[in-house]
Amino acid sequence: MVALIHTNLPNSFSKGKVRDTYSLNDELLLMIATDRISAFDVVLPDGIPDKGKILTSMSCFWFEQTNSIIKNHFVSRIDNASLEISKLLPEIDSEIAERSIIIKKAERIDIECIARGYLTGSVWAEYRKTGTINSQPFPDGLQEGFKFDEPLFTPTTKADSGHDEPLTIQELSDQIGNELTKRLKDSTINLYNHAEKIAGQKGIIIADTKLEFGFLDDELILIDEILTPDSSRFWDKNGYEIGTSPPNFDKQFVRDWLVNIGWDKNPPAPNLPPEIIDNTRHRYLQAHYLLTGKELL
Repeated sequence: MVALIHTNLPNSFSKGKVRDTYSLNDELLLMIATDRISAFDVVLPDGIPDKGKILTSMSCFWFEQTNSIIKNHFVSRIDNASLEISKLLPEIDSEIAERSIIIKKAERIDIECIARGYLTGSVWAEYRKTGTINSQPFPDGLQEGFKFDEPLFTPTTKADSGHDEPLTIQELSDQIGNELTKRLKDSTINLYNHAEKIAGQKGIIIADTKLEFGFLDDELILIDEILTPDSSRFWDKNGYEIGTSPPNFDKQFVRDWLVNIGWDKNPPAPNLPPEIIDNTRHRYLQAHYLLTGKELL
């Protein structure tokens, strides 16, 4: 299996850590999820075969599931694009087509909106060190995996390069205003709660997730990806036990390996061994099957 790391189509619009985006016209973009994988805001030298197909399929599933909560930028997959849109598409092979969606061009808000239902990841590290979460004090004695009474909203900056930095609610309000801060928080938490109910019925806990938003014709919409193993922590519900790190179906497996070998989280990143690549691919496929009920490959 070979990972799709790079794309090279005409009319490049942007290249992110994972996605390459191309202009179709003034209103539409072609967004391709490659097989690249990042950790700690650094793109790793090795990709995960088929990862882009999995991310694309899962985002499409969740765009449909959450459209009643907030509108999004999704227009269609390549294979069911309208004739009018099909005429805009460059010549692409099936490997790229299966990783692609057509989206509406929106004005991105340069904030990453994170909903956290459980004490894990970077906020667990912060809590152990300072007793705070997102700079707010929390009671002593909480354990890893503690379920919050209500999901937390912990925004960060969105850096094109380097590390994203945490923002308090006040810092975010100072940047974008109280009204937009409230809208982002409410939309993030509403989406998380809706998705957590759906996932829970399928044996998965969504410990946390990262979302991005933008404006289209002055309307706030969801953009980028949604509820994938790249942007979320998916835990096995049957394996959940407070004080432990439950079995997961996401890229935490890669993060853990990188921490265990002592990588300092600065580029260049080390190469991933074949067994780490294969295991990560398997976890992503498991997440896809459990949540969508469909075999992808």
